[in-house]
Amino acid sequence: MRRWAFWFGLAVSAVFLALALRGIHLDALFFNLQRVKPSWILVGICLYFISVLLRSWRWGRLLQPVQPLSTSVLFPIVMIGYMGNNIYPARIGELLRAYVLRRKTGVSISTTLATILIERVMDSVVMLGFVLVGLQRVPALSAQTGRWLLGAAAIFGLALATLRWVAHAAPTAERTIALVLRPLPSARLREALLHVARRFIEGAQSLRDLRQTVLCIGATVTLWLIEAGKYLCVALAFDLRLPFDGFLLITGLSNLLTVLPAAPGAVGTFDAGGILAATALGVRADLAAAYVFTLHAALWLPVTSTGGLLMLREGLHWADLRRAQAAELAT
Repeated sequence: MRRWAFWFGLAVSAVFLALALRGIHLDALFFNLQRVKPSWILVGICLYFISVLLRSWRWGRLLQPVQPLSTSVLFPIVMIGYMGNNIYPARIGELLRAYVLRRKTGVSISTTLATILIERVMDSVVMLGFVLVGLQRVPALSAQTGRWLLGAAAIFGLALATLRWVAHAAPTAERTIALVLRPLPSARLREALLHVARRFIEGAQSLRDLRQTVLCIGATVTLWLIEAGKYLCVALAFDLRLPFDGFLLITGLSNLLTVLPAAPGAVGTFDAGGILAATALGVRADLAAAYVFTLHAALWLPVTSTGGLLMLREGLHWADLRRAQAAELAT
């Protein structure tokens, strides 16, 4: 892994963490943390694991044209991938997830990464929708921000439409990619990249079936609504009561900012997005910070610890992260 990516992500996290904590008195922050009710956090954690189960089911739908796999097989792999994202920079967990799936089932890494990309596009469209709904609670932010978000939603929608075209017109897409690669001087490199492209196109085949596409989009909306329920539960642990569309805003904005390169676990970016949304909804800055930091810990710790245990059960080692990187272009 390139050192510059690690240090750049660390710098981004530091900047966003400083923005998140700006003007907040630490004594007030700690006072709010001491008032938390753990029972509500446990309920929220249970909801989060349900959402991960649904993510695993959705991934199975996307992989079905390549190899039918049950949710029980995919759930541990998803958890291991999330653990990798939480402790390593540059979202290495996505690559680790593809590596573990190849090791267990033989599905190529490039094919798996195509399905993960489809997941990310669907997630982003839903998060943008959540923010647009939640912005109705904060008219001062709605006008300009709404226009930017509608533009972003259009871009992600176009990306999903492009992936669906690639799935429907695989031979045309392959010929187009071959033409783009033709100027490369090395025939060996051209063939290697074309091979990866073929595997990627194979991973997008689930989008050929309109019913499967609708099911996956419906699952995406549902799992994020369940996850927003976790955000609500953690808020109740602080006796913080907001309308549900306010939690949609917090869910959407905190997760949208995690697309920025940052330290492992989206430290800083997630927190800044959540605190910005909560304070825009009228929550005091110190209470918003205590809530979002607790929420982040409740998202990070259960998945990371469970993923680590599942990694050991699968007989994986930290060296497999390096093997995953080395195998990125392998079949």
